[in-house]
Amino acid sequence: MVTIQQVQTTLKFTYGIVPIVAGLDKFTNLLTHWADYLGRNQSMIPFDAMLFMKIVGIIEIIAGLIVFIRPLAGAYIVMAWLICIALQLIISGQYFDVAVRDLVMAVGAYTLAQLTRIQAGPNRS
Repeated sequence: MVTIQQVQTTLKFTYGIVPIVAGLDKFTNLLTHWADYLGRNQSMIPFDAMLFMKIVGIIEIIAGLIVFIRPLAGAYIVMAWLICIALQLIISGQYFDVAVRDLVMAVGAYTLAQLTRIQAGPNRS
């Protein structure tokens, strides 16, 4: 039988590792060319799009590490980050499939936060 702790651990590894991998890939562009996701918003950034994506990568790496160190706070950070990415994609009018995926992933991060809160108990959250 699967326990709440097993589900929480699976989600913690998912939402810890995925942002770290995506953040590291901002420096290599092996998975995708990340600057393309800026779309029409590239002109609003006052510096090079690749530099911007490297800054984003550092933020993602830090967010993933926080999930491992403080899962409750990290889950909320990753959830908010994913919602912001999805909103940016929707506003840009492109990559709606990625926006929907990120919103679904945000729900998963919220689930991790709630399971972590349950695991902590009423007096430790």
